[in-house]
Amino acid sequence: MPDRFDASLTPFDRLSPQEQHKLRSSLDVGYFRGGETIVEAGKEPGHLLIIIKGSVEEFSASSNEIYAHYTNDDLFDIPSQFGKPSKHNYKALEDTLCYLLPSEIFRDLYNANGEFAAYFDNSLSKRQQLVEQAQQKQNLAEFILTRVDDSTIQQAVVVPGSITIGDVTAQMRQQKADCVMVKLENHPHPWGIVTRTNLLHALVLDGYCVDSPISEIATSPVIQIEKGEYLYTAMLAMTREKVKRVQVMDGEECVGQLDLTQVLSLFATHSHVLTLRIARAESIEELAIAAHGQRKLVQTLVTNGIHTKFMMELLATVNEQIIEKAFRLVVPPKYQQHCCLMVLGSEGRGEQILKTDQDNALILDNDVDWPDCAEVMNQFSQTLAQLGYPPCPGNVMVSNPKWVKTQTDWIQTIRVMTQNANHSSLMDLSIIADCHAVAGNKSLIEPVEETLSDCTKGNMLLLNTFIRAALAFRVPLSLFGNLKADKDGLDVKKGGIFPIVHGLRALALEKGLKEKNSFDRLHALRGMGYLEEDTASNLEEALKLFISLRLSSQLEEDASSNNLDVSRLPRTERDLLRHSLHIVKKFKEWLAFHYHVRD
Repeated sequence: MPDRFDASLTPFDRLSPQEQHKLRSSLDVGYFRGGETIVEAGKEPGHLLIIIKGSVEEFSASSNEIYAHYTNDDLFDIPSQFGKPSKHNYKALEDTLCYLLPSEIFRDLYNANGEFAAYFDNSLSKRQQLVEQAQQKQNLAEFILTRVDDSTIQQAVVVPGSITIGDVTAQMRQQKADCVMVKLENHPHPWGIVTRTNLLHALVLDGYCVDSPISEIATSPVIQIEKGEYLYTAMLAMTREKVKRVQVMDGEECVGQLDLTQVLSLFATHSHVLTLRIARAESIEELAIAAHGQRKLVQTLVTNGIHTKFMMELLATVNEQIIEKAFRLVVPPKYQQHCCLMVLGSEGRGEQILKTDQDNALILDNDVDWPDCAEVMNQFSQTLAQLGYPPCPGNVMVSNPKWVKTQTDWIQTIRVMTQNANHSSLMDLSIIADCHAVAGNKSLIEPVEETLSDCTKGNMLLLNTFIRAALAFRVPLSLFGNLKADKDGLDVKKGGIFPIVHGLRALALEKGLKEKNSFDRLHALRGMGYLEEDTASNLEEALKLFISLRLSSQLEEDASSNNLDVSRLPRTERDLLRHSLHIVKKFKEWLAFHYHVRD
């Protein structure tokens, strides 16, 4: 039977073929009857045990307190493999088969192979990294992790701003270039760009002559990335800014360019093609066709092993462009600069991958006279539903007059919310705290955000009540420390995602942080020394895991469900999920202590 041991399971897949052979040749099989003690507290077991079939219970030697249950493929009692007696008792709950690996062989493998050893580290980030490496597909993932270097940079034609249009045209023809980078003097931005289309428009439509300086028709500023950044960063910059080229810099020096055609040849998901369709849509029907291609993009990214955080950044940009384009198609142009559309919730944090419920609000210019505003906002909400964003069950939408106010009214509303501090007002406050401007006059949001920060920064009395929402849902772990799910599955949003997101939201408000994304908030808090390095790292990995598992489940089953079928998860993911939920439990305990919550 040891020859049938599956060495492809993490962490045994990190062993070399020779090490795996050593592992298999050293394995034995043990049989334990139900109720039999497998490991006794105070003794060294002499073997690492890996369950083949059955279940094992870990409990205290002194009080019979139960700590955890283990089942197929699980490893248990790792600390005792390093010459320490077992702290707890382990007994078989039913007839159980286990692989037995001698402790000295385990230690030999542990000391010889750093990646294998890292799995047994207490750091969730290290364990998650190993699992991701084991599961990661190569083709598109390699694109994501490719750096912008000499092998990917295209040479750029650089010209001074004083050179004439005629000379630049001749130089572009000679070097077969379709654009030039222009060094600008006495200009707010040091670089500009001129393409063949710019030349055509300048000479034929705008009346420039061939002797005009090229600086007069250069477009600036130029979207730039640094040499050494990920190629993905170039794709994201093109997607966000709706451009076909980026300038590559090495400090102050221009070292080349990247263009859309080149990057698309490497980026098989064609996310930029999707955004171009969005940009070119001239009707709601055309925009709907483009918007409904988003799920296919997500499936392609997941299939190719793209990191969850990268997907969130890319899809947040795509979602924002869809909503912004819908706004410009529905709202009359004369009002677009007199209002600001905010997205809220996961969309405001940039953490939405699959399209979910609408969560949005509108800030009106104090002086705007817009008689049919309510009618237009109803139409806008209906349009978003047509594009795949269903109505919000809590009615947090611009079609609800409660979420459409002048700038002055929003400022007053926030002050009232923070003064009342009741359940309803704090729920609304948590929604507003993640606001992000996506369309219209985005500067209208700034005084609203400043008021929110002024009213919440350092306000521990308010935050004492605010944080209670993060503590309300129980972590889905049993009394035995095992995963706990009901008939519908394990609710990963209530039990894992929300406590982290809301906890970080409260901490960000306390410190007056401007960041809205949970990962950005986490990094800022870590940078301030407010969260310890290990705590921040483990929370980040736990949140990524929760989002990734939920996404995989939604793609397979129900796009709106937050429930995981734990029985379908492989052992490595069950193990990581259990570890992550314990991290959430500790984080909640820390939040309760920090905000002096006593229940």
